[in-house]
Amino acid sequence: MKFDEAEEAEIDELYEWFQQNPKLPKEIDRILLKRFYRCMYGDLKATKKLIQINYSLRNKHPHIFLERDPTDADSKQTFDYADLVPLPGLTSEGYKVSCYRMVDMDPGKVNHNADTKAFFMVSDCRFNMYDGGVSIEGHLETFASGEVQIFDMNGYTLKHLSKMTFSTLRIYMAFLQEALPVHLKAIHIINCPSYLDKVVSIMKPFISREVFKLIHFHTESLDSLYEHVPRSILPEEYGGDGGKLADLKAQLLTELSHKREYLMDPNHWKVDKAKENAERRRWPFKS
Repeated sequence: MKFDEAEEAEIDELYEWFQQNPKLPKEIDRILLKRFYRCMYGDLKATKKLIQINYSLRNKHPHIFLERDPTDADSKQTFDYADLVPLPGLTSEGYKVSCYRMVDMDPGKVNHNADTKAFFMVSDCRFNMYDGGVSIEGHLETFASGEVQIFDMNGYTLKHLSKMTFSTLRIYMAFLQEALPVHLKAIHIINCPSYLDKVVSIMKPFISREVFKLIHFHTESLDSLYEHVPRSILPEEYGGDGGKLADLKAQLLTELSHKREYLMDPNHWKVDKAKENAERRRWPFKS
């Protein structure tokens, strides 16, 4: 749905607030700002709060969110051994579906920090684009009304599990649940291993009760997945009509390369300490 004149005026107001806020970076992409606004249903106060949480967490963990390059060796290794792919189109409910799986089962390829960094680069790459088109005359300015994630555990072993670091997992889960400008609707775990209970026992302390209720474990076949995600969205590898994952990933990597400068630009992600310090000098007793 295209933003009307009143909504565009509120986006202008948000943009001015963002640029003047000493605890935020210098710049924000307008489409990303609109995504925050839509996520909070046009509530300006709630939108500002979500934005502040997002950038506060980013700057609290710069090794994940700021010190990054989608084309460096660590990122290349992640994208070589794993697919982290948003699928084209939206479901009938307006949900965006993303698929995550390993294509190289070697546990030695796992780097939890680099993999988490790559996951959020993919999100940031996507979040400054519309989900149902692009902002060109005649295209819908559509944002997904919800997010659906599919995690394929085929080939995942206890050795892979041992590569997980709790500090990084805590950052990942906190940002996913508290800071992303999306509404998580479902998480589907497919090709579940026999030791699924061990994985769940490790993850559960970091997952809120509300989010845990969204997780579906598909232990036998994909038939139960088809009840939630239409085949028109799913890639061919999962019996769908949405194209091959290899082709979809190639398109994603091209987009990441094109947006490398944006993803690495501190003006868009790093809190401007000079601006923050100037505000403190102006109001020394302001908390």
